[in-house]
Amino acid sequence: MAAEPDPGVVVGDDGLARPAWASADPLMRTYYDTEWGMPVRDERGMYERLSLEAFQSGLSWATILRKRPAFRAAFDDFDPEKVAAYGDDDVERLMNDAGIVRNRAKIQAAITNAGATVALREKGGLVDFVWGFQPADTPRPRTFADVPTQSEESKAMAKALRREGFSFVGPTTMYALMEAVGIVDTHLMGSHRRGTSGVWPD
Repeated sequence: MAAEPDPGVVVGDDGLARPAWASADPLMRTYYDTEWGMPVRDERGMYERLSLEAFQSGLSWATILRKRPAFRAAFDDFDPEKVAAYGDDDVERLMNDAGIVRNRAKIQAAITNAGATVALREKGGLVDFVWGFQPADTPRPRTFADVPTQSEESKAMAKALRREGFSFVGPTTMYALMEAVGIVDTHLMGSHRRGTSGVWPD
């Protein structure tokens, strides 16, 4: 008799096990299978993820993912130097862009964080700064309920980023960033993606 799949995962029509959130929407499934949890080691990529996690606050990730092409077009492909130079006219342009999330505080935060990203180059850069909060171990969740929403490391990262001038970087948002860029592996133990980042071998 075949073994029962771990609780929390859904076996798709391709025979692969994923968490429920990555099983229904084709866009979310592709993101989960190819990108989520894989290491991000470039500044632009890290700044983009940090920005999108902030925009996601209070919304579903699927909403942000569908809007990501529009976000990239609106924010100069998340080039930190270009975004850091945005002025009032750019803020109004973004507030009138129906393709993105039109939240003035979050738009201002993305601009502020671009400047902070550029300034952080003097201290080794955003990528090394964020990866500096990698914990000694990673969760091993079997169900979605087992997945943490923040950690001591994400709390410390949030405080450290705020000290460097970043905003919209709370501990829950930063934990989501750590998950997205491979700093922790919160793939469910029964998922076909568990351990694929190369950071955490199990």
